[in-house]
Amino acid sequence: MSARDLNRRTAADSGATGGLAPDHTVTDYLITPVPCRAVHLRDGFLRPRLETNRAVTIPSVLDTCERSGRVANLRRAARPGTGGYTGKMPFEDTDVYKAIEGASGTLSAHADPDLDARLDALIAVVASAQEPDGYLYTCRTLGPVGAVPFMGPARWSNLAMSHELYNCGHLYDAACAHFEATGKRSLLEVALKSAELVCREFGPRARHDTCGHPIIEMALCRLSRVTGNRRFLEQARFFLEQRGRHDGRGLYRWADDDGYAQDHLPVREQREVVGHAVRAMYLFCGMADVAAMAPDPTYVDALIALWEDMTRSKIYLTGGVGARHKGESFGRAFELPNETAYAETCAAIGSVMWNRRMFLLTGHARYLDVMEQTLYNRILSGVSLDGKAFFYSNPLASDGTFGFNQGSPCRQPWFDVSCCPTSLCRFLPTVPGYLYAAGGEDIYVTLYAEGSAEVRVGGVAFSLEQTSRFPWEGEIRIVVKPQEPARARLRLRIPGWVQGRILGGDLHRAVGWEGTAADLRVNGKTLPLEMDNGFAVLDRTWADGDIVELSLPLPLLRVRCDQRVEGNVGRVALQRGPIVFCVEENDASRALESIRIGPADVIVPRWEPELLGGVVALEGPEFVAVPYATWGNRGTGAMAVWLREWGD
Repeated sequence: MSARDLNRRTAADSGATGGLAPDHTVTDYLITPVPCRAVHLRDGFLRPRLETNRAVTIPSVLDTCERSGRVANLRRAARPGTGGYTGKMPFEDTDVYKAIEGASGTLSAHADPDLDARLDALIAVVASAQEPDGYLYTCRTLGPVGAVPFMGPARWSNLAMSHELYNCGHLYDAACAHFEATGKRSLLEVALKSAELVCREFGPRARHDTCGHPIIEMALCRLSRVTGNRRFLEQARFFLEQRGRHDGRGLYRWADDDGYAQDHLPVREQREVVGHAVRAMYLFCGMADVAAMAPDPTYVDALIALWEDMTRSKIYLTGGVGARHKGESFGRAFELPNETAYAETCAAIGSVMWNRRMFLLTGHARYLDVMEQTLYNRILSGVSLDGKAFFYSNPLASDGTFGFNQGSPCRQPWFDVSCCPTSLCRFLPTVPGYLYAAGGEDIYVTLYAEGSAEVRVGGVAFSLEQTSRFPWEGEIRIVVKPQEPARARLRLRIPGWVQGRILGGDLHRAVGWEGTAADLRVNGKTLPLEMDNGFAVLDRTWADGDIVELSLPLPLLRVRCDQRVEGNVGRVALQRGPIVFCVEENDASRALESIRIGPADVIVPRWEPELLGGVVALEGPEFVAVPYATWGNRGTGAMAVWLREWGD
C-alpha cells in the first residue's frame, strides 16, 4: 500500500480522532507533485546549480557540521559527563538534520555509496543522542541550563524561543527524506520515537502550548503522509489551533513585535502577514498541509487573504520577503527598503514551499508566478556559483561596504546561525519536484526546463520529453509519450509576466508592455489558447510521439513599483521573463546612482556564454545588467536593481 493510500484511512481506523469526526477521511492535496525521482533535468540553468549543490555544497556543509562541533554535541549527548554543549544557539542540531535531508535528496537521483555510508554513520550518532523516552535536544541533555540563550529551566519551559519543537520538525523532515530516498528506517525510527513523545506531552488532554518557531506542523503532516499515522496530522492541527490562544500562558513576542512568533491571532483570523518572515512562511505551509489533509475551508480563506496581503504590499521584485533586520520581520505595508532589505534566504525558501502548496490547494497558476520568480532570483542568489559561500540577507542595492550579510558586504562560507546554508542544501535537491504535477485527468507543467518526466494519470503512464533553453529563450517543445493512446488534459502554465502581470499582484507593474498571446501548436497545427486558472489546456487523446510546441514571448519589461514604496519612486527595474536584472559597479560606466534610463534608451539582451556560467545580459547605454541571482560572484562592489529614470 502506498503512503498516499495509507493517508486515506479514516480516523476510526487509526483510533485517534483529535476532535475530527470519526468518519472524516484523511485526504491530501487534490493536485500531487511529480516526485523528484521521476524528473530528470538536462537544462543549463537549474541543473548546474543543483549539481554544484550535490558535489560541493552538501559535502562542505557536512564537513562544517563536524568542524563546528555540531556533530560532536550529538556524540557527547550519548555519553553524559563527557563534556557540555559547545554551540552558541540551542537549534544547532538542526543544521545536522538539514544536511542529512539535503544529502538524502541527492541520493534519490544519484547513487552514491560513499555518501550513503556517511549518512548511515551520522544517523547512528543522532540515534545515540536520543534519550530513552524519545527526547532529543542536545543543549539540554548536555547542559548546563542557562549556558545557551533561550533555554528554559526544564523541558518545554520556554517554547517561545527554545526551539525544542522546531528541532523536532527538522528531525522529522530529515527522517522522511532519508526513508523516501533509501527505504531505510534508521532515522525514521528516531523521528517516530520523538513524535510519540510530543503527542503524549501536548494535546487536548495534555499540555496546551505550541512552538514559537513554526515548522513542526508541516513536518508532522509529512510524517503522517509517509507513515499513514493520522495521529501526527491531528497533532499538527492541535499545534496550529494553539496559536493566538493565550489561556494559561503569555503572548509569544519579541521586543515590541506581537507578531514575531506568529502567536498574535488564531490562525483562522489572520489576514495580514506580520512578524518574523521565516516563521510566517513555515506556519502558512503547515496550515496549507492541514487544510489539504483534513479539509478546512476556513484555513484556505485565511491563507488566500494572507497571500493577497503579501503580494499587494510586502514582497520585493526578486520575490524576497522580510524587510527589516530587526526581528527579521515583514514591517509595514510598502516598507521595502533596498539597501537595508533583510529578505532572508530561509524566508524565500519558505515562500516557494508555501506558494507551491497554494497551487496544489487551488489549482491556480498565480501562485506559481511567485514561486518561479522567487526561485529563479531570490533563492539562487543565496549561494555563490561555486557553491561555497552564502547570503543570509539579500538586499536590492549595495554600496559595497555596508555589512548587510551578518556584518559582511559579500557572501560568507558559514555563520554563527547557519540556517540559510543548510536550508539551501536541503531545498535545492527538491527543485525537480516543482516542475510537474498531476491530479485526476490533468497533467500540469508548472515550470519549464529541458529534461524528462514520468507521470501517471487515469491509470496510464505518460513520459514527457521537454526541449527548452528557458528562461533564456521562450521556445518550448514537449514530446508526449503515453504507454497507450489515452485521454488527458495537459495544462501548460502561461506565466503572468507574458501579460505584464508580476508576482500575482499590482505592487509591481510593467510599463509600455500591453502583453501578447503565447503561441501554441500540436503536431504543427496552431491552436487557440483555451485558458483556465492561468493554464493553457489541451484536452485530447494522446498518442505516442505527439509534439506540443509553446512559444512564450520574452519581452524586456521595464518595471515600476507602487509609489508608496518610497525608495523606488522615480526608478525602474529591468526584467526579462522571470529573470530580474541588476547592475554591478564594474559593469557601469559611471556611479550607479548617476545612471539614468530613458524611454528611448535601447537595451539589448545578449547571450554571454563565458559570463557567470553562461547568462543573458542586458546591454544598455551606460551599463551591462546581469541576472540578480548571479551578483556578487566577481568580487565585492556596489549593486542596484532599481535605477533612476530620466526626469527625476
